[in-house]
Amino acid sequence: MDPRDLPQTAVSAAQNKASPRLTIMGTRHVVAAGHYLAAHAAFEILEAGGNAVDAGVAAGITIGVVQTDKVNFGGVAPQIIFTAKDKRVHCIDGLGVWPKAITPDYFLKNHGGKIPAGVERCVVPAAPDAWITALAKYGTMSFGEVAAAAIRFASKGFPVYGLLHEFIQNHREDYLQWPSSAKVFLPRGRVPQIGEVFVQADLGRTLQYLADEERRAARKGGRKAGLKAARDAFYKGDVAREVTRWIEKQGGLMRFEDFAEFSVREEPTVKTRFHGIELHACGPWSQGPALPMALNLLKGYDLKAMGHNSSDYIHVCTEALKLALSDRHNYFGDPRFVKVPMAGLMSEKYTEWRRGMIRMDQAWPGMPPGGDPATLSQIENRCMPEPKRDGDPGPGDTSYFCVIDKDGNAMSCTPSDGSDKTPIIPGVGILCSGRGTQSWSDPNHPSSVAPGKRPRLTPNPALAFKNRKAYMPFGTPGGDVQTQAMLQVFLNVNVFGMSAQDAIEAPRFSNYSYPGSFEPHPYFPGRLYLESRIPKQTADQLAQRGHKIYDWPDYTWLAGAVCTIVADHKNGVLHGGADVRRPAYVLGW
Repeated sequence: MDPRDLPQTAVSAAQNKASPRLTIMGTRHVVAAGHYLAAHAAFEILEAGGNAVDAGVAAGITIGVVQTDKVNFGGVAPQIIFTAKDKRVHCIDGLGVWPKAITPDYFLKNHGGKIPAGVERCVVPAAPDAWITALAKYGTMSFGEVAAAAIRFASKGFPVYGLLHEFIQNHREDYLQWPSSAKVFLPRGRVPQIGEVFVQADLGRTLQYLADEERRAARKGGRKAGLKAARDAFYKGDVAREVTRWIEKQGGLMRFEDFAEFSVREEPTVKTRFHGIELHACGPWSQGPALPMALNLLKGYDLKAMGHNSSDYIHVCTEALKLALSDRHNYFGDPRFVKVPMAGLMSEKYTEWRRGMIRMDQAWPGMPPGGDPATLSQIENRCMPEPKRDGDPGPGDTSYFCVIDKDGNAMSCTPSDGSDKTPIIPGVGILCSGRGTQSWSDPNHPSSVAPGKRPRLTPNPALAFKNRKAYMPFGTPGGDVQTQAMLQVFLNVNVFGMSAQDAIEAPRFSNYSYPGSFEPHPYFPGRLYLESRIPKQTADQLAQRGHKIYDWPDYTWLAGAVCTIVADHKNGVLHGGADVRRPAYVLGW
């Protein structure tokens, strides 16, 4: 029987039963990660005396190996870190920039406004610098120590799991475009089967090369000198030379100087308060502020009285997200290049005005107009693509991890960069971040292309606090679904009182009523997806308000894969949850 045909009470009762997985509890440290091997790598570091940052970097580098279809060592790694000793929040952007040789009209002149797959969409890889910067400033261990598991999994291999096999199968033709990618993802000329050992020898050698350079320098100059040597080996040494030489031969614009002059940035977070919780998100160089903006709008409703996943609740959450994502589209971009009125967008005055645009009886048929925080007036949406009536939204993807250690330090990070649209560099085993896919070729868009400019990033980890203590790091893969899945899990915990694991496994919904973040930025006005455990009666009520309802299968990976840790400071217990929709796991002690 279709669960949507069950009576509302029966479905609610079913959802209140024990989760297929237990919430993992620990009193010393807990890690939740998008792949079980990454969780194990981080846990070993914690058990060896490393702190949350050491463990987090171990998880992140490992994810770039074991989830190499969706995350790459040469990709992005935005992170929010909390250091308990001084009670400070730090945000490392972990995001690369367009090369110097790009021009704002490059894609208009050369590709008719499209940003094609391949090396022309490459920005400088930021993840290596982000990992090493986090270690140098907030960690205690060496690159070689935290990368040891990743080096082993790359050099010796790991077993292929279902989603990896499925992704390679579905993108076989993409990998065949480039012999270097086919060599990695189609060994022996075929898609690797579930349970086969998947080896990335070139990547293993690159990671080992950085560790070896670190070790040589550390013998003379100590830990910081070693970390600098590992970084220089990537950005000013053989890796940079090999990557940029190959890209130039392929017609790309990246050059050695772009690598050598690059460094990640520490940026302020955007924060709000909700039910006594202080939530921090990444800045408008990412989609991060859309989450606190949506929460601001939802403060004006009694969500608990509406009932979890009732038609009223799903409607008001969806409409709040539409408004936040409209402001994302119209304003968000690299603040070094565009003026983002962040204070105005987060203000109570603007939020109250925007809330008045939500009607309980009727959904916005498309993306709502943008708003001007200074005048409290509507603005015309800029750079709008033609609506798409057919087809499915692209599943922008990545991974996630979070850690809290025994001292209360915390790390929340969403590493990324998929492998199917940007080639693996021969002999190096990494790709050069293809995150340029999240820019716009139109110079009038706030996330337009420009030399030295960052694309607007979808990965956006979050970290919430209670009484100035790390309370709830959380995040997810999923592209434009990320903030939507994160919002639902946050509310499941903090409004509806669910355990960490139950909050993650509860059925989800997501709308696509905005231009997508990924080239070619598809727009599906009014489209709302519901997982199948949401009753048909609820779906029908939403359709009556104007939502265009589409079905998702139960526990679909398209709905994201949230991981979180919820800290019970009163009892000194950490509660970890990881999504059953993907191979995510929690370990705690």
